[in-house]
Amino acid sequence: MRIGLYPGTFDPVTHGHLDIIRRSCALVDRLVIGVAINRSKGPMFSLEERVAMLEPICAQMSQDTGCQVIVHPFENLLIQCAADVGASIIVRGLRAVADFEYEYQMVGMNRALDDSIETVFLMAEARHQAIASKLVKEIARLGGDVSKFVTPEIEAKLKDKLASS
Repeated sequence: MRIGLYPGTFDPVTHGHLDIIRRSCALVDRLVIGVAINRSKGPMFSLEERVAMLEPICAQMSQDTGCQVIVHPFENLLIQCAADVGASIIVRGLRAVADFEYEYQMVGMNRALDDSIETVFLMAEARHQAIASKLVKEIARLGGDVSKFVTPEIEAKLKDKLASS
């Protein structure tokens, strides 16, 4: 069984993330969505909230694609998480050249730690290239329309989170 790991903060999950998840399913039999705890980023949503947002999406994606898509929170090194879940492939989405420069460095470090795990880059579809969770949160904070960037369920969760803070 070919297992892939798609890691990220997913704070919140966007259409760009969903595009990469859907397309990754064509490459692997099981796709693990690694939800990074990453306290240094100061996420808007707790780990539990981010996992809860992803679980129904992943269940639907599994049905739609035939690929088993599961959610797995992690706080250790990415390469260790990949080993923990049995992944031979790490999937990373790219939007722009700046993403590539950062990811290129990460691949080098990960290869030095474990050269048996490959990294595969998927370019976001053109209509999703500008989407970044950070920008989606900022638009939502300022009362803007984020419906083009996230699902209706995620949009509602953003509004609820902002209303309660």
